[in-house]
Amino acid sequence: MYTSIHIKANELDESFIAGIKAMFKNKRIAISVEEDLDETEYLHSSEANRKHLADALKNAEQGKTTKVDIDQYLKK
Repeated sequence: MYTSIHIKANELDESFIAGIKAMFKNKRIAISVEEDLDETEYLHSSEANRKHLADALKNAEQGKTTKVDIDQYLKK
């Protein structure tokens, strides 16, 4: 079984550990911890992304947009 849990570090407490124990009983488990970036942080994580997003926002503000027929893509 695989479970991905997204939680703030300050929300970790004894009930979290109890929940993990209840989910996995006596099974061996591996625990990995990594920083969980939200979508905005992720999209701004590289200079290329920041520039692309800034350019796209500038174009949108100037009315330079492209209409897309979503139904056309859903039929594929």
